[in-house]
Amino acid sequence: MRKIWRKAKPKEEVKKFWVNQQIRATDVFLIDETGERIGPTPTEEALRMAKEAELDLVQVDPKGNPPVAKIMDYGQFKYKQEKQVHKQKVQQKKVETKGIRLSVRISQHDFDFRLEQAKKFLEKGNKLKIELGLKGRERQHPEKAVETINNFVAELEKVEGFNIVREQDLTKQNGRFNIIVANKS
Repeated sequence: MRKIWRKAKPKEEVKKFWVNQQIRATDVFLIDETGERIGPTPTEEALRMAKEAELDLVQVDPKGNPPVAKIMDYGQFKYKQEKQVHKQKVQQKKVETKGIRLSVRISQHDFDFRLEQAKKFLEKGNKLKIELGLKGRERQHPEKAVETINNFVAELEKVEGFNIVREQDLTKQNGRFNIIVANKS
């Protein structure tokens, strides 16, 4: 049996913060736990202050000159960041492209059935790819395919509450006609 090797997906870049002994800079621009700016301080002194406050010294901006470090509870900080990333991920809306296939010789019932399917897809906020493939002698009459697809889109545009926008105009590729439409509200 043959194995299929797929390229590994790149991992999301997670911002790494240096904590306590990991900080290599000799001096840091210190911000204390209340948010007050103390200013440039030797790293050993900043570590001692963080230990006295029973918190961590976290390097917030390594590119600063000197690097900016803040006294804070690192575990709580990390938890809040993960929670924020998760919240952003949940709020992202993924738009799927659903497909509907038509044919030149489609019956009225099948046409109506596919129209109802298309309405459901568009109500959910998905994009709709309408395809029509030509077979055999149908290839001699591509105007019939264009007419069928345009009728389908026209029927969708008649539906109340829909604002149909053609995201990709009608294209022909290898005897197959495609159009992508979406409902913009």
